[in-house]
Amino acid sequence: MEKAMKKIYHLANCGTCQQILDEFGAKAKVFEKQDIKTQKITADQLDEMKKLAGSYEALFSRRALKYRELGLNSKELSEQEYRKYILDEYTFLKRPVIINEDKIFIGNAPKTVAAAKSSM
Repeated sequence: MEKAMKKIYHLANCGTCQQILDEFGAKAKVFEKQDIKTQKITADQLDEMKKLAGSYEALFSRRALKYRELGLNSKELSEQEYRKYILDEYTFLKRPVIINEDKIFIGNAPKTVAAAKSSM
């Protein structure tokens, strides 16, 4: 990693993501924001997230509508498959993903949001 990263991957049309960003208030202003629907995640970005998260599975959302639609709920997915699905379909990224230097916060669980907020 070349410089300390401060980035938030989110969906602009997701009410929960917007609520979380609002909650961070001014603290979020120093973070680069990427709407993953309009600006697709690159393989390099996903690999960087994986380095911090420990696995692609940790970044994968089982709440995505396509998870059941594609029958993935009845399959054992490999790390490479998790990676492929996240890159193919933005809704498979658990969000928001907040990267604050060497820490990563994934998803919208209250505990995760509180930890992200206190790291800012």
